[in-house]
Amino acid sequence: MARKRYVVELGMGADLHGGNVTKAAQRAIQDAISRSCLCGLFDIIGIDNPDQMHVAVRIACPDPASVDAAVLRTAVPFGSVELEVVPGGLSVRGLNLPALGAGDTIVVANAALTVYVDVNETG
Repeated sequence: MARKRYVVELGMGADLHGGNVTKAAQRAIQDAISRSCLCGLFDIIGIDNPDQMHVAVRIACPDPASVDAAVLRTAVPFGSVELEVVPGGLSVRGLNLPALGAGDTIVVANAALTVYVDVNETG
């Protein structure tokens, strides 16, 4: 079996009030997923279970150390998940509205989701 890459999708997410990088990263993952229909994996290469997928998630955000990795892994609904969080994204001053979050920091995270499937190679 060889692991082959089939899909790369990008997403962007933000937390507008409070600077929560986990929330921004989770939204970036959901953004990427919301623009992908993986029917070719089923119709062309013939997988029969979405858990046959391996999804590599790379997140770029301010303050990667504060990201809750367990929360981000649950944002991917199928397959095994590999997560990497690196410095990047954006942080900028916004508006302090306590009813919506703690602080006035806007954070933006970017996500790249790469979908792999183990396939039999025939020679």
